[in-house]
Amino acid sequence: MLNAMGITVWVPRDAAPATAEPVVEPPPAPAPKAAQVKPSPAPAPDPGTATMTWAALEAAVAQCTACRLHATRTQTVFGVGNRSAEWMIIGEGPGYEEDKRGEPFVGPAGKLLNAMLQATGRAREDVYIANVVKCRPPENRNPQPDEAARCEPFLARQIALIRPKVILAVGKVAANNLLGTEASLARLRGKVHRHPKFDIPIVVTYHPAYLLRQPQDKRKSWMDLKLAMEVTA
Repeated sequence: MLNAMGITVWVPRDAAPATAEPVVEPPPAPAPKAAQVKPSPAPAPDPGTATMTWAALEAAVAQCTACRLHATRTQTVFGVGNRSAEWMIIGEGPGYEEDKRGEPFVGPAGKLLNAMLQATGRAREDVYIANVVKCRPPENRNPQPDEAARCEPFLARQIALIRPKVILAVGKVAANNLLGTEASLARLRGKVHRHPKFDIPIVVTYHPAYLLRQPQDKRKSWMDLKLAMEVTA
């Protein structure tokens, strides 16, 4: 499974031989700047999602017309998977195939996500997969802040119902919306964040669609998956 992700087993190299020359300590690196928190657009009035059952929530999503995305969708993409999952995978929004089939992460990116999960010993059916927005943005563009804000009560209720042990945020858009920041993916990776509302651990990694274009970063993604495994060990 690791080979399918382009990951090989690493072994430590032999330590470099000692030298008699003195070691010059490099100057200390400057402290990283704190991630800038972006202002969030005001969400639409919450239609009572905080108390909705799964059935009521799915019906509300299917009927939603709160933002412009409803006008161009084929269907909503609610989410799929184990509703008692320890891992919740959150992406940015449905693409062309997802809009047609009504399921998140299908097609080539979905196949790679499945391989990534299998490398951790998990099947697709073991996790719950959802997106920041439930309707496909035209031309697969990133969701706009106001569109994400309209969908936030739906996603928040999904998180509250599942109560996963860890959320894997795939891609910068998902990470920024979940954490309320505009920080780059490079600054967000490699550490465990906390969901500001639910205090659930969040691990940030690359979107599978990006990894298909930049396969050399699969090793970095594997490190992120190992961090998520440590959280749920």
